Amino acid sequence: MAGLVPAIQVLFAGREEDVDARDKPGHDDERTPRRHRSALTRILTPLPATVASFLFSSAPAHADLKLCNRMSYVIEAAIGIDDKAATATRGWFRIDPATCRVVVQGALTADRVLLNARALGVYGASPIPQNGTDTLCVARDNFVIAAARQCRTGQMPAQFTQITPTKTDDGHLVAYLAEDSEYDDEQARLAGIQRLLVIAGYDAAPIDGVDGPKTQSALAAFLRSRGLASDIVQSPNFFATMIDAVQKPSPSGLTWCNDTPHKVMAAVATDDGKVVTSRGWYRIDPGKCLHPDVSGTPKQIYSFAEAVDNDNRAIRIRDKPLNWGGGVQLCTRESKFEINEQGDCSTRGLAALGFTTVDMTSGGKTLRFAMP
Repeated sequence: MAGLVPAIQVLFAGREEDVDARDKPGHDDERTPRRHRSALTRILTPLPATVASFLFSSAPAHADLKLCNRMSYVIEAAIGIDDKAATATRGWFRIDPATCRVVVQGALTADRVLLNARALGVYGASPIPQNGTDTLCVARDNFVIAAARQCRTGQMPAQFTQITPTKTDDGHLVAYLAEDSEYDDEQARLAGIQRLLVIAGYDAAPIDGVDGPKTQSALAAFLRSRGLASDIVQSPNFFATMIDAVQKPSPSGLTWCNDTPHKVMAAVATDDGKVVTSRGWYRIDPGKCLHPDVSGTPKQIYSFAEAVDNDNRAIRIRDKPLNWGGGVQLCTRESKFEINEQGDCSTRGLAALGFTTVDMTSGGKTLRFAMP
């Protein structure tokens, strides 16, 4: 997984644009809860018809706008509609690899359509770059925001990028989210499975969307360990099954579990007898578990983790950072990293942190991060 950071793109009519992504988990319900509609209707009364239709449409219609995911990540998307003087946002729409999701129903006549996309937290710290030209409001969970340029309580700013979808033969509009690898649907689905297998501790690398004995062996071992039948791979819920599995403690390999109310960012290091490689950051949400991608049979494994707030600043308890480490000094950096040389961290612009040695003699180890 490390080193394979994608530049997410929206592909349409032969053009490509970078798209922002956030990594905090969300939900996929497309409809505005009924109990909120009367208040929102009052807010939306002066807004253009396109915006109102975008926020409330739930009946089948033609000329729908679809987003199709050709990435190796399960993503969540938010859409912005900029129509005359009004800008509204709506999300989150969960989209598995190689699948499409209708995000706007009915004829679309807005001045601009904008997109924000994020990978699920299981993939670690911001596996997709964050950029964009428009700052609009979103919420952590499902949301509909009528006036999306001025964030209120419970809302947060996010970067959106304008997209220009392509009209298909059936009259619908479609935009494809893709990586630099330019997977087709079949390759995206397989690469998505490979990526989750690696996170679960199975050797399915490289993550390339190419089938072969190594991937099939890793997949078979995963299914056996979870007591799953082979035909579940073709189930439309298979990605949800895999994500649920990799967030539970495992009898083999290293598992991190976050028992705090805070987000935890963690790093792992492996010593194969020749090189010590440190890798991070992995995000573990409160109440969740995660398996870092440790392949092969390293002679030693090390771990460091730290609780952070929504701005990724260290949580402090009695004026001390809330972290879990030890006395083995290894190199890290603030952003996603994989470092194979552990000497002279500071002179190379890196930060040395104290990792703890993980005892793997029993074949599996679960480290639980708890409040002091």
